[in-house]
Amino acid sequence: MHRRHHHTKKKIDFKKLGKLLKMLFKSFPVILPIALVAILITSAVRSIPSVFMERVISIVEDNWMTGNWDAAYPRLVVLLRNIAILYVISLATSVIYTQLMVNVTHGFSKILRTRMFSLMQKLPVRFFDQKSHGDIMSHYTNDIDTLRQFISQTLPQTLFSLVMVISVLGIMLYYSLWLTLAVLFGFLLIMLVTKFIGGNSAKFFRAQQASVGKAEGLVEEIMHGQKVVKVFNQEQEVVDEFEKLNEQLFQDSKRANTFANILMPIAGNIGNIAYVLVAILGGALIILNVPNVSISGAAISISIVVPFLNMTKQFMGNIMMLSNQINAVAMAMAGADRIFDMMEQEPESDEGKVRLVRAIKKGDVLEPHDTHTGLWAWSIKNDDGSFTYKELKGDVVLKDVNFGYEPDQPVLKNINLYAEEGQKVAFVGATGAGKTTITNLLNRFYDIDSGQITYDGIDIKQIRKSDLRRSMGLVLQDTNLFSGTVMENIKYGNLEATDGECIAAAKITGAHSFISRLPQGYDTYIDGNNDSLSQGQRQLISIARAAVLDPPVMVLDEATSSIDTRTESIVQQGMDELMKGRTVFVIAHRLSTIRNSDVIMVLDKGEIIERGNHEELLEKKGNYYQLYTGAFELE
Repeated sequence: MHRRHHHTKKKIDFKKLGKLLKMLFKSFPVILPIALVAILITSAVRSIPSVFMERVISIVEDNWMTGNWDAAYPRLVVLLRNIAILYVISLATSVIYTQLMVNVTHGFSKILRTRMFSLMQKLPVRFFDQKSHGDIMSHYTNDIDTLRQFISQTLPQTLFSLVMVISVLGIMLYYSLWLTLAVLFGFLLIMLVTKFIGGNSAKFFRAQQASVGKAEGLVEEIMHGQKVVKVFNQEQEVVDEFEKLNEQLFQDSKRANTFANILMPIAGNIGNIAYVLVAILGGALIILNVPNVSISGAAISISIVVPFLNMTKQFMGNIMMLSNQINAVAMAMAGADRIFDMMEQEPESDEGKVRLVRAIKKGDVLEPHDTHTGLWAWSIKNDDGSFTYKELKGDVVLKDVNFGYEPDQPVLKNINLYAEEGQKVAFVGATGAGKTTITNLLNRFYDIDSGQITYDGIDIKQIRKSDLRRSMGLVLQDTNLFSGTVMENIKYGNLEATDGECIAAAKITGAHSFISRLPQGYDTYIDGNNDSLSQGQRQLISIARAAVLDPPVMVLDEATSSIDTRTESIVQQGMDELMKGRTVFVIAHRLSTIRNSDVIMVLDKGEIIERGNHEELLEKKGNYYQLYTGAFELE
């Protein structure tokens, strides 16, 4: 259970940022631009009061010595009225953009979750075998939440501060180049500090997001296996394991936020230094009567220096805000990186053209039919656009099949077998021999490395995956029931099935008896993760779910492993009835359940070492004989 921790040294990925913004604008082509325009107006309006301050002080200066206030009052009233109007406009645009950004923020979270979940249904089984469920869940929780904060807070604040910086800088240049240079000196210092600190915090925010996913993966894993932990007294072991992951998360978070939290104090003090520099320089320029260099052409005076001090605070305050947002952007990009990595996963490829259709037989000719006649056919498109229909019989052939989950680690070696229509083929062998792998290949959960698998003479790579899987009923050793009624869980196998067909399927598999005794019978609500049903009862429901699909081929992977001997004897008769007329692949540890199989394949280390029926294999007195007589047991 030991996991390694890797730290990426990437900085903010601006390509990912651009991709995120492009997706945002594409998702909200109308309200997002309106919100951004409202932000622009709000920020621009808030930078103007410094201009009014300069004019107010200038009017006071002009009339201070003369005392002619009668002429000054009307001008002051007009200025105050204009300031009031601008603040009303700023208030209105603030309300507009905050309300619109609520829709954008939560709407985009909804879109991302939907896209991720939709994509997840298209990803190959290999993806889920390689990632923990907790890590995948972290995409829907932590990573989405970091993006939500970015859109709702960081993006508007960054744009607001950027416009304020540009607007105030323009006003400062309008009034005095010398004082502006003093402010830009402080700005340069802040940029140097931000570059160093921001670059370091970005890589640790990425590490933090990855550590969160690992910690949640372990929590989900241990919660799922809590009984196993307790029965083997491994509580301290899992606590120690969690402590390691939690410590790694703590270290990554501490490093990221250490850099993030020192940025504002440093930048704030640099801003104060710039403020003092402007005050000293402004006073010196006035005393020394240095010619001013400005667009306005006005001489340096108190009416310029005082508003300039206010503008210095505005400028530096917004620069610090921008610097602080870099940390938020870094954290958001860490979440975005993980989300995009998932969304950029290659969906399960499917080049199959052969489809599965309901059919009807007219003499020797098959034709498609709208209703289920009990007959299925493969629909093969010809070069001229016409279709040929081939009856689905269930002839499955594996020819020289080789496969490994990892390169250079073969699991199956040179597998050759055939299952004719209606045959029951069983696989036995030790754990890891490759039994379940064969069933994974039949459903194309994985594709073979070499060789060929044919289904009624058709290479399964030519059959559309959804149709291939529709033709095979699968019952796994691990039951997976979903929250809902018993009826809904059975109907999950075939949503078009009627209640009567579901009940008939339950009767065939032996599930009807215990379902009838439940408080609300088939309408009893069950939680997919709770223990309201025994493991055997859950397995019976999953078998009934496969039965209602009524597939031509059945794959039973340890289907009765969770059923006690008494229940097994009840269900075995129903299973035999279910398997009549179908090609069936069975994996079982209990050799008693496969005695009546037409063919038994004995696997060892990925190879078929014996094949034949029960009697033939006993006569050989080989590996199967030793298993059956107990000379050695399946592991």
